[in-house]
Amino acid sequence: MFDQLIYHGLVLTMDPHQGPLTDGYVAINGSRIAAVGQARHDADLPPAVQKWDAAGHLVMPGLVNCHTHAAMTLFRGLADDLALPEWLHKHIFPAEARWVDEDFVSTGTLLAAAELIRGGVTTVADAYFWESGARRALAQAGLRAVVAQGVIDFPAPGVPDPKENLRVARDFIDSGSAWSSQGLISTLFCHSPSTCRDATLQAAKEMTRARHLPFFIHLAETREEVWHCRQQHGLTPVGYLDHLGVLDARTVAVHCVWLEEEDREILAARQVRICHCPESNLKLASGLAPVPDLCRRGLKVGLGSDGAASNNNLDLWGEMSLTARLHKVAALDPTVLPARQVLDMATLAGAQVLGLGEVTGSLTPGKEADLILVDLQQPHLTPLYDPYSHLVYAAGAADVSGVMVGGRWLLRHRELLTLSWPEIKRQVALWAARLGKGSGT
Repeated sequence: MFDQLIYHGLVLTMDPHQGPLTDGYVAINGSRIAAVGQARHDADLPPAVQKWDAAGHLVMPGLVNCHTHAAMTLFRGLADDLALPEWLHKHIFPAEARWVDEDFVSTGTLLAAAELIRGGVTTVADAYFWESGARRALAQAGLRAVVAQGVIDFPAPGVPDPKENLRVARDFIDSGSAWSSQGLISTLFCHSPSTCRDATLQAAKEMTRARHLPFFIHLAETREEVWHCRQQHGLTPVGYLDHLGVLDARTVAVHCVWLEEEDREILAARQVRICHCPESNLKLASGLAPVPDLCRRGLKVGLGSDGAASNNNLDLWGEMSLTARLHKVAALDPTVLPARQVLDMATLAGAQVLGLGEVTGSLTPGKEADLILVDLQQPHLTPLYDPYSHLVYAAGAADVSGVMVGGRWLLRHRELLTLSWPEIKRQVALWAARLGKGSGT
């Protein structure tokens, strides 16, 4: 007798050795998947306390967003159509200095969580300041998350003295054990090689390495970053971090747009995990990461939305669609990054990037019951020949009708169950009024 049974669905396990299961079912005990199979007749279904009929739906692992700055949803649309240096230094950093506190982060993260859940994301890696507020909000939402306190070598929200940045990060990490039972991993995020000194980068990496935690960093995002690093250190950003001993299999490098051949060899040799954020890279005109080449070298690549201030959404379906199409035209080869590979980047490979491949990312017995239901009864999803192709090229966030994390429903029939959207909207409106006046709009 299982606790829960989801049945009559088209099941995509994302196990590389298993194809789609028609009339499939997923059985759950407690927070974990207990069995996955097929049953054409109800009489053949295993018994369960609760049964959920998924007829007309596709059942698959929840999406994994490998990089975002959740609280920046409150900056959505605040400073668009600007070059990255101007956007960051003239608009975002000043706005953060003026407005960002723990309440800002908590409210912005609740807004992000509502968007992520409705878009079928079950696991998110968040990186920002005042991450105690983000951690609390993500726990309330019920999302699985890797929550990373930002580290930067100049005054930042919550850390006015840069000399305290590593202490604040350490305190945040050390307080994380109380949240681990809720599916939350607490770590840190160094902003970039250009905004953190070598001693900070090395100390931060050692802090995470000693605790077997992932270490996040923006890397080789722009040509300017590469130029400045060469001027200052005589090395590319990748070469510089390798020289400092920061790169290894628990390092998650975000963006990786401007990579030379030697950089790619280093990343592959160190087994660095990569997060690709195509929409943000395009909007800020940063460039196009060489994802097909990185995949050919055996690197694990996941997808991230980046923050809503530079995207302007947290939609992994859009990231999947853009990733598949963009790299085809860049290579002038329609076979590059086929749909199943891109879907893997948003599920199992994404979980592996975060070090959670044994926990989530596929519908495998023993893993956490993190799954979503996609409503196939839509004109734009009819007819259905190849479900992988459908999900990457035709489906969207609005097609997600159910979301479960650890055996707990966060969304049913497109209704949020763990969050109050009216209350979140009310809180966001108060912040938007303050931000609007502050920005002169």
